[in-house]
Amino acid sequence: MAPTSLIPLVLSFFLSLSINPTLPSSLINELNQPPPPDFPAIISNNCLKDPSLRYCNSAATDITNIYKSIVVARHLCTESNNSDCNVSFAKIDLRSRPKVTPLYLSFAFFWKYCPLSVLSIDLSNNSLEGPFPSDVLHCTQIQSLDISLNKLDGTVPLEDFTLLSNLSFLNLSYNHFSEGNIEEIAFFERFNSSSFLHSGLFPGDHHYGFKVTTAILLLIGVLISVVSVVGCFGWVFVRRPDFLPSFLWRSHKFTVAMLKKATDGFSEDNLVWRGERGKIYKGRLRDGLEVEIKVQRGRISAELHRAFDEECRVLVQLRHKNLVKVLGWCDQRELRAVVMEKMWVCSVEGWLLGSPPWKQRLKVSMEVVEALCYLQEQWSSIGYDLRTRNVMLTEDNEPLILKFKVGDQNTKSRSKYQNRCFLGNDCFLLSLGAEFMLLLSIIEGQQ
Repeated sequence: MAPTSLIPLVLSFFLSLSINPTLPSSLINELNQPPPPDFPAIISNNCLKDPSLRYCNSAATDITNIYKSIVVARHLCTESNNSDCNVSFAKIDLRSRPKVTPLYLSFAFFWKYCPLSVLSIDLSNNSLEGPFPSDVLHCTQIQSLDISLNKLDGTVPLEDFTLLSNLSFLNLSYNHFSEGNIEEIAFFERFNSSSFLHSGLFPGDHHYGFKVTTAILLLIGVLISVVSVVGCFGWVFVRRPDFLPSFLWRSHKFTVAMLKKATDGFSEDNLVWRGERGKIYKGRLRDGLEVEIKVQRGRISAELHRAFDEECRVLVQLRHKNLVKVLGWCDQRELRAVVMEKMWVCSVEGWLLGSPPWKQRLKVSMEVVEALCYLQEQWSSIGYDLRTRNVMLTEDNEPLILKFKVGDQNTKSRSKYQNRCFLGNDCFLLSLGAEFMLLLSIIEGQQ
């Protein structure tokens, strides 16, 4: 056990020496300046052209805050890597930005006048503390909201979510919220289990829930001790979250028509890879999200069909910043497909050819270790292919483990397990020694 715990501690120590916090001082300087003299006229003209702008009803009395909101919007657009910040922007992407995210959340005037063009807000993995940031709900037009992997607590304004009529993706996982009546609000039936894992909104997240456990005991007709109840409760909600009510996962299903729309009818222009057992296409969903779609055609046995369906239900619940996000799947009679969010630009194998700096290699290695710890602690039945060509990198050099296999392997047999991944790609469960060799190959620049 010592080597397992030592690796992340050593890597964390060295990485901590290289982090230099940066704050947008130019933003603070602009906010301290008064609005330019012609600003009220500009606002009036904008409202004549588009009366639906949020600041139009307050244009006469709140010029200063309207000006500040526009300043913040311009900076936030750049921080979120939008392509054209001179016109409008569609996403607020502050994931893994713990130094600046609290600052932007403190600007209540910005959220009050949230630009109508914003469709996606991502505040995940920032170690945010305190109550739910209710100001973001002023952006009632958004289609996607991710506040997962933080330390938020208190009650969630569930009723306010019903105003977000366009919301199709929600992730509140891995927080410390108080238990809520989420199952009683029809609005939340559109979301799946990954939206609420370990959020605190369900009784099991707090290790209590006498009424729920009593109901389970009555249904299965078994009288067991209090210790057994806690054990079963933890297994259902932690090890097998796919047992949650079906309305929490069913929205992950894609139809053939949706996949055809995303890939221009599975056109050759969008074909990325062709193999004996399937093809991989690039595509774009209707909300603009870029995806990669692995497709198999032809009929399979009912047993294999059930296995595929059960495996996909598990994979869509993986939530870690260093694992490729599986968005959903299609299991029609003649076609099966897995849809993944396409965030990477190259593999670690290709990245190492450029001889990246040692500090960057160390950062990538540590984040791979974090992902492995997440899998081994919370999804022990999931294997991974840890070769450098199957660990991808985002534009910001965030590593993403790409290939998984769902099984029932115990710890003793993990290093010997070998099976066929989706589309027939070899998937190896490596021992701790092999995992450590991968980290050394990244740090030393070997392939």
